[in-house]
Amino acid sequence: MFVTNLNLRNNTARVLSSSFIVEQPSTTHDFEIYYQLRYQVLRKPWGQPLGSELDETDNTSIHAFIKAGGKAIACARLHWVDNITSQIRYMAVHPDYQGRGLGKLVINYLEEISKQNNRLEIILHARENAVDFYKNCGYTINEKSYLLWGKIQHFLMQKHLRI
Repeated sequence: MFVTNLNLRNNTARVLSSSFIVEQPSTTHDFEIYYQLRYQVLRKPWGQPLGSELDETDNTSIHAFIKAGGKAIACARLHWVDNITSQIRYMAVHPDYQGRGLGKLVINYLEEISKQNNRLEIILHARENAVDFYKNCGYTINEKSYLLWGKIQHFLMQKHLRI
């Protein structure tokens, strides 16, 4: 699966062999369901408070998600680290939709945006249970990075982009 039609004007991407569309949240409701998924998948299972799914760079980041049935089912965020590097954070797929390639669709969308903005690489900090997913997307481990909440090991991963 790969992006066949990235339309930054409409903030959407159609993907070959998929009925799902990756898009950027554009309404208050879109952002509500987007952040709800981030909380439900990435924070709530670890007993973290509502609001912990937000951070200070959300307002200047590019958000991407997939909706189905009025709910967000996959999401991630991209921001610029510097003139050559972008970073993916807050990657989440609803448990009922995991293993269906939705995470890969969101990653492909964010990689295309990075390329169109002349970024040469993407970095991310992957949870230990997601390392194989990112390896399958072409990312390599640079190093063990940090232990979130004293429980979740993360690894710094990187992918060089071909522009």
